[in-house]
Amino acid sequence: MVRPMNSDIPHPRADNPHAKGDGADGTTHFGFRTVAENEKAGMVRSVFDAVAPKYDLMNDLMSAGVHRLWKSAMVDWLAPKAGQAIIDVAGGTGDIAFRMLDRMGEKALPVTICDINAEMLNVGRNRAIDQGRLTGVRWVCGNAESLPFPDMSFDAYTIAFGLRNVTHIDQALAEGRRVLKPGGRLICLEFSKVVVPVLDKLYDAYSFQVLPWLGGLVAGDRAAYRYLAESIRRFPDQNALARHMESVGFAQVKVRNLSGGIAAMHAGWRI
Repeated sequence: MVRPMNSDIPHPRADNPHAKGDGADGTTHFGFRTVAENEKAGMVRSVFDAVAPKYDLMNDLMSAGVHRLWKSAMVDWLAPKAGQAIIDVAGGTGDIAFRMLDRMGEKALPVTICDINAEMLNVGRNRAIDQGRLTGVRWVCGNAESLPFPDMSFDAYTIAFGLRNVTHIDQALAEGRRVLKPGGRLICLEFSKVVVPVLDKLYDAYSFQVLPWLGGLVAGDRAAYRYLAESIRRFPDQNALARHMESVGFAQVKVRNLSGGIAAMHAGWRI
């Protein structure tokens, strides 16, 4: 069973009128659009190709820097230790991996960053060089739904704001479990369902009016940030994502809400 931590977990959100075509007929969603399953990965890749150079700047602007606190909370909950083999999926720009390396110190094993988007990895490599990080990271271009690693390769798996963009959530989670060693832990940080009255209305207005405008102004891509807002609304809420994790075999799944549920962390163990 899911054991909520720090805040109450909301009931699953009501059926979304845009939620049509989730795989039974070979289709899935791309934001509020219904697309062929085999097209989504390429469409997502195009979005991140376009925004990669301004990705970190946009994260700071659109969250007023709060995403840094969320990511630090994720690393705090994981509590990585030197000697652990860790993979950060969809972490191309290095934000999570760099935090873990700083936490583990000089005796840390290299952290593996696996991202489907080569442009995001290029941004991460450049950031690493700028920070003097010439070792400590292994950069791999790969798909979260088909990770290019053997079974039981890692002690911990993290994914921040990436699970929302995969075509098949259960497949990505199952791959996460596959590459974890027995006793390994997966932590997912993702946008979720706001649980604070009034804040949810304000957040909706901000998401669909301010974010696309800001994306057009700063990143030159209004549509990409419209997709961001839509993809958040299409993503499973806290309880539903916990059930997805349990369905692929994760045990002791727990949830922590952040900023009133704007984001949430999910953690589970491979037993």
